[in-house]
Amino acid sequence: MGMNTPRRSSAPPLRSPTGQRRGDPATLDTPTPSTPRGTTALQARGVTVRYGATTVLEAVDLDVRHGEVLALVGPNGAGKSTLLGVLTGDVDATDGKVEVLGRPLEEWRLRDLARERAVLAQEHHVSFPFPVGDVVRMGRSPWRGRPEEDDDDAAVADAMGVADITHLAARPFGVLSGGEKGRTSFARILAQRTGVLLLDEPTAALDLGHQETVLARARAQADAGAAVVVVLHDLSLAAAWSDRIVLLDRGRVAAEGAPADVLRAPLLSEVYRYPVDVLPHPVSGELLVLADRSAARTAPLEETP
Repeated sequence: MGMNTPRRSSAPPLRSPTGQRRGDPATLDTPTPSTPRGTTALQARGVTVRYGATTVLEAVDLDVRHGEVLALVGPNGAGKSTLLGVLTGDVDATDGKVEVLGRPLEEWRLRDLARERAVLAQEHHVSFPFPVGDVVRMGRSPWRGRPEEDDDDAAVADAMGVADITHLAARPFGVLSGGEKGRTSFARILAQRTGVLLLDEPTAALDLGHQETVLARARAQADAGAAVVVVLHDLSLAAAWSDRIVLLDRGRVAAEGAPADVLRAPLLSEVYRYPVDVLPHPVSGELLVLADRSAARTAPLEETP
């Protein structure tokens, strides 16, 4: 599908906590969460999800902290989106518990929860032909009737600028390309202005420039104190933008830690059942995760049970 070239602002490029350049998306007025960095925003303990005889997640423990980007990675069917669904409350766990800001998830009223965390779903559906500007404004609904409602116009305008969709404001959501729908949905959760972001494959259907812009914004939110969870398939993007990575395999946590500790070729080759190579970028030193096609030619693809 067609994509528009990312618009770049004159703002200085974002940088990681180590000073490394992270991209240069448009600026967004990001409120700093009141919760101190490093404290736990979400906690999952012993989370198991079964559908009949099929176990999708088994005994998963997870901590999501303010001030960091946590990437969930793994092959198809590993349980990434299911785990994110448990964290959002959209998927019921068979066993285990989830806490949000120290309170059991089931004790939260939906409206109160929506002022604390925003969710970007994997699929982007709107039932009626709302224009893009109205879809983004839906992110402000949790603040209706509160003093924060005065910020609605600024929050919507800033979010649309970051997502590069200002020029689409009057276009019906249903006629957008897949990438434009994804960017509109991302703008909606930015406009919500919460301290926790849960993003399910936010770079799907996006071109290279918009992938970088979206993840740079997620990085900036975390640097401002937010807790960010992002499901990614591109392991090089996970290496570049996350503080921690959780690698899932067949519903279990295969590894957790810093990108350099998790993204190791032997482990990835085992989990993905395909030869993988991990190399440093010749300029930045960031990890590049690539299919080892030379090895694949001599080793048949292992079938997943």
